[in-house]
Amino acid sequence: MAGLLALAAAGCDRQSAGNAQANAATADNAAAPSPDEAAPAATTAAARTGVDRSHAGAPAPAATFAGPDGKSTSLAAFRGKPVLVNLWATWCGPCVAELPTLGKLAQAGTVRVVAISQDMQATDKVPAFLKDHGAAALAPYVDAKMALSLAYGTNLPTTILFDSAGKEVWRWNGGNDWSSAAAAKLIAEAR
Repeated sequence: MAGLLALAAAGCDRQSAGNAQANAATADNAAAPSPDEAAPAATTAAARTGVDRSHAGAPAPAATFAGPDGKSTSLAAFRGKPVLVNLWATWCGPCVAELPTLGKLAQAGTVRVVAISQDMQATDKVPAFLKDHGAAALAPYVDAKMALSLAYGTNLPTTILFDSAGKEVWRWNGGNDWSSAAAAKLIAEAR
């Protein structure tokens, strides 16, 4: 499991360098490619930033995680309305950089936003972390076993849009400005 954590951290850190990770992520977010300009398909999700439609129509994995009340839940609990699922961690610079924009999106109410921490330790600190990083509107979901990251075989951050039937519409690899017009256009694809 330690190897998996190191691999996930390496993928997250690869998006920016040194101590400027959060600043670089913010700059990357502002210049994130539109769906039509996204990098060409790569052999792994971590190898590119942008939209990936290769899994469109796939059902959400059955993996379970803790809800804000500490009880076990799964993505099936969110069927019925479109939902934007964000996999993030407190130690991931690009993840932290996009939290405020996810919080704004949640407040706007145009789509249900479910940000699921992939932190394996100190999970009790996730609610305060969200509040301290401009994302108090996000409910504190925690996947301490990283079951969703494993199911998706992805690095952090990864954001997946599901339609009301629980089918994947697209996934976004890397950080993004979720309050932007380009993001709104992508989110409008969910039915």
